[in-house]
Amino acid sequence: MRAGHSADSEAAKYRAQAEQADYVARTARQMASNYAAAAASEKWLGRLLEPLAERGYTILADRKWPNSRKAQVDFVLVGPSGIYIVDAKSWADVTIESGRIFQGQDDVTDRLDDIASLGTLTEEVLADVGVAPGEVHVVAVFTNRRELKARINGVDVVGGDAALTHLISPGDRLEPDTVARALAAVEELFPIYAMRDQPTELTLPAPVVPITQQDALISIEEIEGALWANILAKPIEEWMSYLHPDQARLARRSFNGPSRIRGAAGTGKTVVALHRAAYIARTRPGKILVTTYVRTLPNVLSALMQRMSPGIADRVEFTGIFGFALDLLKARGVPHRLAPEKADQAFTRAWKGMGQANPLARIDGDITYWKDEVLSVIKGRGLTHFEQYAMLPRVGRRRGLTAENRIAVWSLYTAYDAALRAQGITDFADIILLAEQSLKKKPLEGYSAVIVDEAQDMTCAMIRMLHSIVGDEPDGLNLVGDGQQTIYPGGYSLAEANVSIAGRGVVLSRNYRNTAEILQFASQLVEGDEFYDIEGAAAQGDKPVEVMRHGPAPVVDRFPSRARHDSSLVEHVKGLISSGTRPGDIGILTHTKYAVTDVCARLTNAGIKWVDLLNYDGTPTDAVKIGTIKRAKGLEFKQVLVVRTPSRLLQALPADDVTSDSERSELDRRELYVAMTRARDGLWVGVA
Repeated sequence: MRAGHSADSEAAKYRAQAEQADYVARTARQMASNYAAAAASEKWLGRLLEPLAERGYTILADRKWPNSRKAQVDFVLVGPSGIYIVDAKSWADVTIESGRIFQGQDDVTDRLDDIASLGTLTEEVLADVGVAPGEVHVVAVFTNRRELKARINGVDVVGGDAALTHLISPGDRLEPDTVARALAAVEELFPIYAMRDQPTELTLPAPVVPITQQDALISIEEIEGALWANILAKPIEEWMSYLHPDQARLARRSFNGPSRIRGAAGTGKTVVALHRAAYIARTRPGKILVTTYVRTLPNVLSALMQRMSPGIADRVEFTGIFGFALDLLKARGVPHRLAPEKADQAFTRAWKGMGQANPLARIDGDITYWKDEVLSVIKGRGLTHFEQYAMLPRVGRRRGLTAENRIAVWSLYTAYDAALRAQGITDFADIILLAEQSLKKKPLEGYSAVIVDEAQDMTCAMIRMLHSIVGDEPDGLNLVGDGQQTIYPGGYSLAEANVSIAGRGVVLSRNYRNTAEILQFASQLVEGDEFYDIEGAAAQGDKPVEVMRHGPAPVVDRFPSRARHDSSLVEHVKGLISSGTRPGDIGILTHTKYAVTDVCARLTNAGIKWVDLLNYDGTPTDAVKIGTIKRAKGLEFKQVLVVRTPSRLLQALPADDVTSDSERSELDRRELYVAMTRARDGLWVGVA
């Protein structure tokens, strides 16, 4: 061993230890600096948020990150404007370009991924207690920046100067009971972060401090009871956008192609569709089209969406199916001349032109039946060759037709079509077919999803047209409806429209709207009623597994004259109002348009304010709502009065009757069923 070797070895050992110690010290100093900056940023933001406590917000600071041993969440806010996961940032040299965030030259967008994922987890948890996904927000507040505002990968990025305004800008959107439920769930999801001592002497074990967790403010059962009591007392418009916890998961569910949500009346199909539209708008680019056969319903749904999710309401388009088609043709300059009255006259001439020996008149002398055959069965599918019609199953039509009968129908159709062409006019069925042809030539861009409410009322051509907008894209085509509520003649199957929903159908089985008494009474009308479902098979309707509430039995009053009936109707409305029912929560539904005019006159003479459903836009009102049953599809009322009901609709149909009269009676009874099931708390049926 050479001289000094052992000393050199010791020196090298201690130099290595010193270098390691220097590295540890530098790292510790850097970590201390980082944590000090974070602490200063969090303290600053904490002081900024303090005033919110006086406005009904609960501020949870330094909470434990779910499923993590060490990570913390800076702030979770729960209050009237929503639920906010807030992360305090003080990054230096931050810029935002093209939806990406940079620190210096480095793209650090992925550093927001964890907090964004936390928002998704929170949405899923809160959905179980009935909080809509759109009420959960993730916010990164850069306390060292001003005039910073962007949305990056689902995270709202704002400067410290705009933080408070951003948090309260949605306004008071959540009711106190909803805030309480959300707070209970949030406190469980984000427990208190239990600080552990970190002693300087590393060889000494740190004391074990147990994690303590605050108890939930109220049990789930108590919450649900309070929730029902609160929501039932509010105007019906609040109820119409209320999402029950059981429905929230479905609103957020993803399907890998066209899907269908079905269920009996009162199971919440329309409200799920509404929240589903909002969810897709928040999670996907492009516009969302929500359409239905009833042209008045989109106005109501649009108003509900504006109150429910104002931040994305401009990306959800609500329109009736004919309105959509007409707008498309106009925008593209496709020639058309819609003239419904002249078209009706043309059909009458074509019918009369078949002469005294008209074979169809011997089967059924009612021109309406054959008009439905032409417009719904033939033009509703866009058939252009007799061979297509000759082999058609004609689903939804009770009366069978021979080959000779079908030849006569086709002759009627060609005569009608020739009359339209001679005048250069179109009917409503033509509008759909023209729009479908236009979309085949030039697909429509910019839509990520189409939601079809009351899909069973559409024609095959309508479904084909809407399907062409989004194709088989995930969550693209969303069909919502109930075959038992079909009130229009004819029918179709999704297979005819080349739409497959295999494995993507969901059935809602819990009735949220009606009392058990109302549902049982209404269901008697359609008990055993077989209809052809759009999925391609005969069905007898979905029965709710569970009904949430009980109430008074429906009342059926029979009158010897319409005058006596109308007088009693007015007195019943007065009685409801005097007993505490808001006028705007009362719906008067009629079977005919002229009955609407008569009843409105009666209400006016009695000094009762009313609004026609044609003009109702979903805004809470202090006027009684009145309209035809068709206009009420998709709507709800606390109290429903079905007026001037023909007594024949409350009588049983012969089981072996397969005439066109029985088909019409069946549709009329389904329409009455629809009217009765619009009622949430009370039902009165006037028979005259």
